[in-house]
Amino acid sequence: MEKKVEEPVHLHLHQVPGGPDGFEFVAKFCYGVRLELTAVNVIPICCIAEYLEMTEEFGEGNLIAAAEGFLNHVVLRNWKECIKALRSSETVFLEAEELGVINQCVDALTLKACTNPSIVGWPMPYSSMQSPGGSLLWNGINTGAKPRRSRSDWWYEDVSRLSLPLYRRVIEGVKHRGLKPESVAGALMHFASRYLPALTKLQTSKDGNARFGPIGLAVTLSESEQKAILETIDNLLPMQKALVPSKFLARLLRSAIILNASLDCRSNIERRIGLQLDETSLEDLLLPNLTYNMETLYDIDCVQRILDHFLLFDHSIESSLSTKSDDENLPIANSPPLSPIMMVARLMDSYLGEVAPDVNLKLLKFKSLAEALPGYARVSDDGLYRAIDIYLKAHPWLKEEEKEQLCQLMDCQKLSLEACAHAAQNERLPLRAVVRVLFFEQLQLRTAIASCFMVSDNSRPLQHPSVTDAIPSAAALMRGEGWANAVRDNQALRVDMDNMKVRVNNLEKECSGMREELEKIGKIRGHWNMVSRALGNRFKSHICRTRNSATVQDQTRLAGTSHGLPSVKSRQSLHRRSSSLS
Repeated sequence: MEKKVEEPVHLHLHQVPGGPDGFEFVAKFCYGVRLELTAVNVIPICCIAEYLEMTEEFGEGNLIAAAEGFLNHVVLRNWKECIKALRSSETVFLEAEELGVINQCVDALTLKACTNPSIVGWPMPYSSMQSPGGSLLWNGINTGAKPRRSRSDWWYEDVSRLSLPLYRRVIEGVKHRGLKPESVAGALMHFASRYLPALTKLQTSKDGNARFGPIGLAVTLSESEQKAILETIDNLLPMQKALVPSKFLARLLRSAIILNASLDCRSNIERRIGLQLDETSLEDLLLPNLTYNMETLYDIDCVQRILDHFLLFDHSIESSLSTKSDDENLPIANSPPLSPIMMVARLMDSYLGEVAPDVNLKLLKFKSLAEALPGYARVSDDGLYRAIDIYLKAHPWLKEEEKEQLCQLMDCQKLSLEACAHAAQNERLPLRAVVRVLFFEQLQLRTAIASCFMVSDNSRPLQHPSVTDAIPSAAALMRGEGWANAVRDNQALRVDMDNMKVRVNNLEKECSGMREELEKIGKIRGHWNMVSRALGNRFKSHICRTRNSATVQDQTRLAGTSHGLPSVKSRQSLHRRSSSLS
């Protein structure tokens, strides 16, 4: 008889925390096998021991007391061990959460992250033992070398290895403990650069500036996981200016657009970019348009919202509006609060020049983006003129009225001489805009020539008494005589400007009147042509009939003479003679 081979018995314990490895550890512990508790297995052991109720009631030195003692005296006091314990708790997260072990580890990490490790002596990467004098020790021997100062970002890499829920709890814990917003933002930047592909180019250059470059431990996740990470970073990132570089925020917004993040997430990132729009580059604003309509190449609406956020949150605009003088011709360079909005105006002009060649860009969107900034924000309108010229070149089908509306966006007084010279010869500009440019060009030339004469005459000794009388000296300027002359010259220029405007308006009225008269003459001429054609046809028919009757008479006369027959008059005279003879 052959012996039957007994099949092994498999026991499935589905609700036991820790799985087969945890149950095997407990079984060996019960049979007295010497085991070692580590940071990797301590949390699962705590959970399974609590599940099996291995308390002191059933035996002294039971598993619960041993695991809790190791956790409190070894794991929670060491940074690295605490990180390992949290990473191993993902398999028993719910049970560990009920026991409160997760909260203990998170509190220990947040306390160490908010404390300077060089002062307290927390174990940290690349830390070495120090002597009382502050020098490094090697095997208890004083080496005399001074330790390097600990960096504030020493904990970024370790914490970024945790799962997203645990990482969120750590960041919320350090924020609750009052950690600096700069450190919180730096940790979030490191975490985003580790897991988001569009942000894996952030590096630190030699000069200390943050730039984008690959991180060696970057991890590739699915789109849903990347979306969850992105929205979590948006919720944890403080809403404060200059915490993170604008380039990082721009790449974060681009990732949100690609991953189709929530509207709140994208709106918050746009608001953060708007807070520091004056520090943003043109490349950061060239966001691709990934909407369903695909009307334009770049997302113009997104930039419009960012600009609206800047105008809303920038407190310097409100202060400048309250202190701004009524005279808009005052130099804006002497107004420090206007420097951010001046930089934004220059940035928007460059952006308009980049998006202007798009044939699908509507005139209303172009005007809305150009008109969003106040007039005093632009020191020079050369950039705006360049954008308008590019738009007119890419949209030759615009009507004359639309071209005039577009040219009204720029102030001809803020154009440089080079821009005025180019605009005066630009055939794409409407006539009214060219006239304004020519007028202000002459005004600028007059002012420039007068200033050149002033500088040249002041730089050399004065010889002619007439010149000395005409140009005020420095003392006269200090007494106020030069200022009075400048005010009178300014008033004279304004009078000339008003007269020129009146003349331009009169010329426009005369042109419109001449145009109407020409239209009337054209209508009368058309009516006269119709009448002349009708009379001409009738006259031609009458001439033809008279010519035909004369031709018939001539032919009859010629026929009578040719056959020798007397004419009518000769026959009547012959009849009279015959009657008298009878």
